[in-house]
Amino acid sequence: MSKKGYWIAMVDITDPEVYSRYVAANAAAFEKYGARFLARGGRHEDPEGPTGLRHVIIEFDSYAQALACYNSPEYQEALKHRLAASTAHFSIVEGV
Repeated sequence: MSKKGYWIAMVDITDPEVYSRYVAANAAAFEKYGARFLARGGRHEDPEGPTGLRHVIIEFDSYAQALACYNSPEYQEALKHRLAASTAHFSIVEGV
């Protein structure tokens, strides 16, 4: 049995209108690769300093699925909008 994979992102949005295009466009990749949002925005505390205004954790059935989703043509097309509309710290992590 493979370990789950996770996307973890801490994002500062610089252009909400363009970022909304990213949110709309990424749905195809997330559906295709079975992404499940564990956190998407919402309240947060930064007890050790700023981490970004938007926090996202996405779970995939495996680390391989998480990588495949990120590298997919569907997500790479959506990513253009995020890169144009935000700055982020982003990691793809294998679960325990």
